[in-house]
Amino acid sequence: MSKEELSYAAAFEELQGIMADLQNEEISVDSLSAKVKRASELLKFCHDKLRDTEKEVGSVIEDLGL
Repeated sequence: MSKEELSYAAAFEELQGIMADLQNEEISVDSLSAKVKRASELLKFCHDKLRDTEKEVGSVIEDLGL
């Protein structure tokens, strides 16, 4: 799934799955590095999405004069 197709909800859900696998020790040592890297990418995506949304909402509120 490319970054343009990824939604916040899908990224968060995938991140929760990775976290559950880590907590349940269901990730093999062989795939641990890849999962941690993917989790890092998902965290960055979610952070950026929240920051951008906050800016957009702030701009709309400012335009409304509230």
